[in-house]
Amino acid sequence: MTELNRKVALITGADRGIGFETAKELGAQGYTVLIGSRNVARGQNAVDKLKAMDITADTLQIDVTQRYTIQNAADQINKMYHKLDVLINNAGIAMADDALPSTVSEEVLRKTFDTNFFGSFIVTQIMLPLIKKSDAGRIVSLSSSVGSLEWQSHPMEGAPINPAYAASKNGVNALTVMFARELADTDIKVNAADPGWTATDLNGFNAPRTVAEGAKIVIKLATLPADGPSGQLISESGKVAW
Repeated sequence: MTELNRKVALITGADRGIGFETAKELGAQGYTVLIGSRNVARGQNAVDKLKAMDITADTLQIDVTQRYTIQNAADQINKMYHKLDVLINNAGIAMADDALPSTVSEEVLRKTFDTNFFGSFIVTQIMLPLIKKSDAGRIVSLSSSVGSLEWQSHPMEGAPINPAYAASKNGVNALTVMFARELADTDIKVNAADPGWTATDLNGFNAPRTVAEGAKIVIKLATLPADGPSGQLISESGKVAW
């Protein structure tokens, strides 16, 4: 694959966890992977690891809560690559003191939405002109089954509510549907990925699934064929009810 026709993928929050694993897997498939990271040193460290695997990679400083960093990154992508084939909205947070809607603070709710919901929205909106330059753009936003109102209505026994995190991911799901509807007449596919309960620093590595397992559905949605779905929340087991 030549540099001219190599596909370019941007993954936010990709210096570790599912984001880094996704970058590694896409890079192994021949993509140029761009590591979006708030911390320049961590981003560069991730790039160095990828390059040691013979993966073409670069880092971009992106704080999804700071619009100017997203715009600066888009300008750099446009200058260097002139397009973006895959956008993966991976950056996200889960905060302590997010247990019950009756006790969660407004501060926790706002901060969680600022990263998970508004961050995903602003990155998608700013990167969309570059994605439209791709022959077949793919937008994947990391979500969760806990953001499903169906799941919240029929949860597993003993499952926490986590209102800030769950509501923010429900918002991500809504944006997924709306962007997919707007782009229905294009070759762009827009989906939300449910990686399952995966061991990352988001949950203190207290989960049964590995990042390799969690990244599988992300990779699948990032590389969908032309007849693939759009506007859905999807796990390894298939479509998840809203």
